[in-house]
Amino acid sequence: MRSYRLSAAALLLAAPMSAILAAPLAAEDKAEDPGKFTGADLFGLSVASDPQISPDGSKIAYVRQTNDIMTDSSVSSIWLVDVASGAETPLVTGEGAHFAPRWSPDGGRLAYVSTESGGGPELHVRWMASGASANITALPEGPGGISWSPDGTRIAYTARVPGETLTLGSGPEMPEGAKWKDGPTIIDRVTYRFDGAGYLKSGFTQIFLVSATGGAPRQLTSGDRNHDGALEWTPDGSTILISGNRDADWELAGVDSEIYAIDIASGKITALTDRDGPDFHPEASPDGKTIAYIGYDDRKLAYEQNGLYLMNVDGSNKRRIAAGFDRDIASMEWTAAGLFVGYEDGGSYRVARISPTGTVTPLAASLVDTYYSRPYAGGQWSVSNNGTLAFTSGSDIRPSDVSVLRGGKVTRLTALNDLKLSGKRLGKTVALDVTAADGTKIPSWITLPPDYKPGDKLPLILEIHGGPYAAYGPHFSSEYQLFAGAGYATLFTNPGGSTGYGQAFADRIEGNYPISNHDELMAAVDAAIAAGYADPEQLFVTGGSGGGILTAWIVGQTNRFAAAASYKPVINWTSMALMSDGYAFFGEYWMKGQPWERPDDYWRRSPLAAAGNIKTPTLVLVGEEDYRTPRSEAEQFYGALKVQGIDTALVVTPGASHSDLSMSPSQQAKKTAAVLAWFDKYRKGAKKD
Repeated sequence: MRSYRLSAAALLLAAPMSAILAAPLAAEDKAEDPGKFTGADLFGLSVASDPQISPDGSKIAYVRQTNDIMTDSSVSSIWLVDVASGAETPLVTGEGAHFAPRWSPDGGRLAYVSTESGGGPELHVRWMASGASANITALPEGPGGISWSPDGTRIAYTARVPGETLTLGSGPEMPEGAKWKDGPTIIDRVTYRFDGAGYLKSGFTQIFLVSATGGAPRQLTSGDRNHDGALEWTPDGSTILISGNRDADWELAGVDSEIYAIDIASGKITALTDRDGPDFHPEASPDGKTIAYIGYDDRKLAYEQNGLYLMNVDGSNKRRIAAGFDRDIASMEWTAAGLFVGYEDGGSYRVARISPTGTVTPLAASLVDTYYSRPYAGGQWSVSNNGTLAFTSGSDIRPSDVSVLRGGKVTRLTALNDLKLSGKRLGKTVALDVTAADGTKIPSWITLPPDYKPGDKLPLILEIHGGPYAAYGPHFSSEYQLFAGAGYATLFTNPGGSTGYGQAFADRIEGNYPISNHDELMAAVDAAIAAGYADPEQLFVTGGSGGGILTAWIVGQTNRFAAAASYKPVINWTSMALMSDGYAFFGEYWMKGQPWERPDDYWRRSPLAAAGNIKTPTLVLVGEEDYRTPRSEAEQFYGALKVQGIDTALVVTPGASHSDLSMSPSQQAKKTAAVLAWFDKYRKGAKKD
């Protein structure tokens, strides 16, 4: 359950495992072969993200994130790469977090967000010729959606404006000098907490304008609606385009959103779209006559691919282009070089140029995600006025770097981990041919241990991706490399529901998830055995979020796995549908109704329904502050296993939310160490304590 769409927009350890996580990380590696990838190697690992190419295509500013062993955190800095020479220069480093670089239209300045002043995130501008920088805003909370005006004199951004909370009655008057406990929190909003953000403060996100040289900002929007996300100026500087929902029922509007035009002079807001469904990510054409946007007509499906649309700048003449392009358009940019879109495709992420008439021309660049713990398909990119593309690149043995595509040639510009990882023997990834019972190909791969020799029959971990509307690909995964270093092969697949293969492939699980995926995943395991990679007596299964759900489902259907580890699962759709941060979405779209309307179907699709069949020793893991698949789901599963006498333990990571990367590097290492220790306990020939 990696992400979903909403109109307003996934270690405490039970006694048997506590000694493992309590031990210092270095102890894990004492007797290890120094050439193998271990948990300690997560420190010093760097990823490149948010590559922003200058308008003339000569330079790229990007964010470098490095895992620091002394602070047990990811430290971010902003670096500059010269496209012609590949020379790198640090721009913003030192204490604090530094991120979101954005070029001025003339390329002479760079806006960015930094906490270098020691307070909260602030908007800064750097003059590239002199190297001087200035703090442009003084905000109680960090700015978002940074966007330069076309003439470079102003910067638009979003920020939360505090609001009033509901009060009910009043208590007695506190005597002077007394110290009383805080009163109750009263909640009346639909979305009152959100994964990664926790319990939300009162107020709404508004749009502000500030001079690019600093000064008091002007608040452009107001009221009890959120005005957030990407901000797009029209070329004449008179209008800002946004996406949102300003309807009376906006909190329960599902995925519905519209494109709005905000007149800078008057503040007047005009809706340019009005259909039932999401319309978002507006991009103005360089001549200012046309607006491109993405979205779809809402059919109340669990997943729908975004299409690409054009309309006149006043909202007239709406039309879809490239309607036959059967991929989900997720990102977009319109420069003097043309209209470019990003999309998942077959386990990878790509960028294409699309003409106004709908001709799609894919570019010769394959992007990778910055989510290094597991091999999700994704990528980040930007394009210059001359069509030079900057993007995140990588491989199965390297996390994300910065590459550039120009003149039809791809050039890798950074090598952030080459020196660190050159001394490591890493597991290589190979494709595996898998066919479902109905003849559908199920894209699959295996990451092999570094010392694998053809003919070796290996202990095999089936690791299942989340989403379920997401995809894996043959990309770097720190977790898979830790599995490989411990002698395990990792099988990963894109079963039905995975994105990047067209709407019909995603619809294979519509209204029947997770049941539909079981046989596809078993076919992949059978194929790994038939290909000679896997020892059928040493099979293990794990996965997070949607993969955690499927792990819990699988052990209720089969006993073929020696052990399992279910990470941030959903075990009971009734409690999930009303406890998740997306409860206004999941019942209506995923379950086709609320629990009291479809109780039998909720139970049919809940792994808890088959818990009485489980015999497999199953470890359960979750983040302490996971509000997407809430901690209570993992605790229900743990309880169901315990009362039946099934060997289990519960791993709860302090401070972690749904994302793997919300864990610190040491927490990531210890989480994987716990899974490996659990599997080792049931591995054939393993030493028993």
